[in-house]
Amino acid sequence: MRLRLRYAKLGKVRFVSHRDGARLWERALRRIALPVAYTEGFTPRPKLSFGLALPTGAESVAEYIDVDLATVVDVDDHGLAVALSDALPIGMEVLVAAERPTGGASLQDQVSSTTWELTGPGFTSELLEAAAQRLLDADELFVERERKGQRRVDDVRPLIHDLAPDHSGSRLVAELATVGRALRPAELATAAFPDIDPVEVRVLRTHQWIDHDGERREVLALPADVAALDRGLSA
Repeated sequence: MRLRLRYAKLGKVRFVSHRDGARLWERALRRIALPVAYTEGFTPRPKLSFGLALPTGAESVAEYIDVDLATVVDVDDHGLAVALSDALPIGMEVLVAAERPTGGASLQDQVSSTTWELTGPGFTSELLEAAAQRLLDADELFVERERKGQRRVDDVRPLIHDLAPDHSGSRLVAELATVGRALRPAELATAAFPDIDPVEVRVLRTHQWIDHDGERREVLALPADVAALDRGLSA
């Protein structure tokens, strides 16, 4: 039996790394005594599968984890979400839980794009519209990166699927491809706002998307009541 959980990571806990976050999940699952399956061998580990790693310092209302259970249990999805949220640090909250079929592609392989919101000092609708238009009109967008101690320059323009201000005119909403070497939101912030320190730009992941039968859909959609909470968290 496998469970899929969608959770938020907001506030100070955003500075917890992906690896340390995995340890927080292991501890929370032990606290609620969920019968998690373990690997075999000399150092058994809980069978947990995470979605795309969230950059340290970024926030999200669309993080995912798959949990394999050793036995079939009757799960109260809402009750499980509440119990896990209580066992996790402040800022990490399970928004929805659902049973998923075992097998199939991993979350990391399934996700084809992600949606981000960027906010920062002095953001106005005029600034965001100009930045979005400049990047979308560019035939090429080069970013210098370091990999394995070597510097290289990549054209990241094909990785930007969409870019536009939100309805309030205070956030830049970006859909970025995840195939290949993904464009990091901090890199997007630097390219879009060269006069603003990227450290001052708040980055929030709001969606992870997969292609299903030729249509784009969320990995795990939120029920209507939780979706309202989701927008409140990302406000």
